[in-house]
Amino acid sequence: MIGTTALIGYCAASAMLVLMLMGLAYAIVMPTPDRWSKNYFIIFFSLLTACVSATFISAILYGKPDAVDAERISCYIEALLLSSLMPMPTILLLHSCKEKLTNSVLLRVVLILWIIYFLSLEIGQFTGIFYFITDENIFFRTQWFPMLIIPLAIIMLLNIAGLIRRRKKLSMRYFIAFLIYLLPMAAFIIVHAFIDIELTLFLGVGICALSMYSLIISDHIVQNFRQQREIAEKEREIAHRRAEVMVLQMRPHFIYNTMMSIYYLCKQDADKAQQVTLDFTTYLRKNFTAIAGEDLVPFKDELEHTRAYLAVEQAQHEDMLYVEYDTPHTDFSVPPLTLQPLVENAVKHSLDPNGDPLRIYVKTQLADKGNEIIVENDGLDYQPSDDNEPHIALSNIKQRLEMICKGEMTIIPREGGGTIVTVMIPRT
Repeated sequence: MIGTTALIGYCAASAMLVLMLMGLAYAIVMPTPDRWSKNYFIIFFSLLTACVSATFISAILYGKPDAVDAERISCYIEALLLSSLMPMPTILLLHSCKEKLTNSVLLRVVLILWIIYFLSLEIGQFTGIFYFITDENIFFRTQWFPMLIIPLAIIMLLNIAGLIRRRKKLSMRYFIAFLIYLLPMAAFIIVHAFIDIELTLFLGVGICALSMYSLIISDHIVQNFRQQREIAEKEREIAHRRAEVMVLQMRPHFIYNTMMSIYYLCKQDADKAQQVTLDFTTYLRKNFTAIAGEDLVPFKDELEHTRAYLAVEQAQHEDMLYVEYDTPHTDFSVPPLTLQPLVENAVKHSLDPNGDPLRIYVKTQLADKGNEIIVENDGLDYQPSDDNEPHIALSNIKQRLEMICKGEMTIIPREGGGTIVTVMIPRT
C-alpha cells in the first residue's frame, strides 16, 4: 500500500517530469534568432529533465530497504545535476551582454564555487558528513548540510549581482526574464539549505525556467517585428525614391512640345490654349506632389492627374488619340504615380503618328480580390521579354505596388492587337 507522503512525491515528480519535457520540446520546436540560443535551452531543459528523472526514481525507491545503494546513487546524481544548473544563467547572461566567456571574472568565480560544491559532494558520499541514507532507505540531513548548499546559494547571489550590474546592456524583457528565474531560484536554494523542500525546489526551478524562456522568446519576436517594420519602411522609402525618379524623368520633348502647342494655340484658339495650360499645370502639380512622400493617395487624385496628362497629349495629337473612361468605382487609394505612368507608357510606345489612331480605355471596378484598375489600348503589343524602356517602366510600377500596398499588376495581349494592363489593389 502506497503511503500518502509517497503518493504526493510520485504525483509531484510526475508533474515536474511532464513540465520539463514540455520545456525541452518547446526549446526544440520554437524558433530562435541564433543557433547558440537554441542549443543553450535544449541543454538547459535536458539537464532539468534528467534532474527531475533522478528525483522521480528517488521517489520510487524511497523507503525500500533493498534499494539503499540505488537510492544513494540517484540522490548523488540528483544533487550533481541540480548544481550543474547554477552556472547556466551566468553563461546566458554573459552571452546576452556580448561578453567573452573566457575573459569573465564572474564566470571564473562561479566555476570555482561549483568545483567547491562538487568536491564537497564527493566527500559527503564517503563520510556522510552532510547527509546519509539509513538501512531502511530513509534520507537524513545532518547539521552540516547547509555547508554543502552554501556554494550554490553564493553562485545564485553572484548571478543576481551580475545581472543588476549589467542591466543597461539588456532589454527590459531580458532583465525581467532573468529576475523571474534568479530571484525565486536563489530563495529556493537558501531555504533548501535549512528545510527539505526538494520537490518544491525542482517544481519552482522548472516554472521559473519556462517563464524565463517564454519572455526571452517574446523579446526575440518583438525584435523580429521591429526589424520587419524597419525593412518595410526601407521598402517604402525605395518606392518613394522611384516615384521621385519617375517625376524627374519627364520627357523633355513632351514639355517642349506642350509649350509649343500652347504657343501656337494662343493665336489660333485662345480658349483651348487656356485649357491646355490648365491641364498641363495640373499635370505638373500632381507630378511634383508625388514627391511629398505619401504612401497612398485617393484614386480620384490619380485619375485627375491622368486626365490632365491625356488632355495635354490629345491637344498635341488631334484625331490620333482617343480616350474613354469607365470609372464608376473610385472610393479607394493607390500609390502615387500608378495610373498616369501606365497611360503615359501606352502613349509613348503604342501611338504611331503614321498609323491608325490610338484608343485608350481606362476602367475601374470592385472585384472579389479588391479594387481593379484596367488600362487597355489597341496599339502595339507589349512584349514582356524585351529588356527595353517600357518593360523597365512597368516593372518599376509593379515593384512599387508590391512594396507599398501588396498590390498586383498583370499584363496580357489584347485580342485584335494592343495590351491590357490590370492593377489589383487589395481592400484595406
